[in-house]
Amino acid sequence: MSDNTYDTGRLNLPFVGIATFAKRPYAPDWSTLKADVAVLGAPFDAGTQYRSGARFGPRAVREASTLFSFGHAGAYDHEDDVTYLPGSVRIVDMGDADIVHTDTATSHANIETGVRAALAAGALPVVIGGDHSVNIPCINAFDGQGDIYILQIDAHLDFVDVRHGVRNGHGNPMRRAAEKPYVTGLTQVGIRNVSSTTQEGYEAARAMGSDILSVRQMRALGAVETAKRIPSGARVYITLDIDAFCPSIAPGTGTPSHGGFLYYEVLELLQQVAQAHKIVGIDLVEVAPDYDPSGSTSILAAQVLLNLLGFVFHARGS
Repeated sequence: MSDNTYDTGRLNLPFVGIATFAKRPYAPDWSTLKADVAVLGAPFDAGTQYRSGARFGPRAVREASTLFSFGHAGAYDHEDDVTYLPGSVRIVDMGDADIVHTDTATSHANIETGVRAALAAGALPVVIGGDHSVNIPCINAFDGQGDIYILQIDAHLDFVDVRHGVRNGHGNPMRRAAEKPYVTGLTQVGIRNVSSTTQEGYEAARAMGSDILSVRQMRALGAVETAKRIPSGARVYITLDIDAFCPSIAPGTGTPSHGGFLYYEVLELLQQVAQAHKIVGIDLVEVAPDYDPSGSTSILAAQVLLNLLGFVFHARGS
């Protein structure tokens, strides 16, 4: 028996049309946003210390996300017996924050403006980077929004204070976040191997409220017990660096680190956190597509984001 549910109108295959995120509506007027989720590109990579290229991340992740654009009535997961992201969840693509080459302050300010617009509209901001420094304006935008707790999934601690005068590069965002009075703590998961952060930085992170777990430590605990380390009742902001994953499945990043997570390890942690906490913001950073001609890193990023959004809104009853 054939399913004729979608045999009306255009088929609208993934490779047809304009590549907005998941082929959802483009919303260029940020003053009139009406959405549950507002996706913002932050194509800034001037904060990198090694290989650049994450400026092309938002475009690549959007392109990859068209693969998952089928079925605006939702996506059925037979393991969970849940249809995620039904048509009642409104997702829009805000386009990109304006980036001014060599000007970190102006570029970051433009990203912050976009996140503030999403929050003002009551939408969940989802920012696609860009290098991890774009998290700094994202967290700045939560000033006045109440207390938040940060879950960072990453290979690197990113807790450098100042290095050669640099305070806002991609090695600094978690230090800048921890300084905010409204950030009550951080759980930093996946941290491994040679890090850009010195021993003193790790000590400072713990002193400022960080709970740090390597890949091996999380595997020993499991997703359920790891998620329980986030304080009960915390409103959680999730920042996900694609280099948290093993470069065997995510080579398209500027600072790859072997020994990383596989797909389901991260997915199960995100599902547990979304079930137990209100998720108030998301960023996914450091996809640098030119280092992965297969495009699998961008597809992984898009798939993780859409699954996470499914978990978040299912937990909210949508």
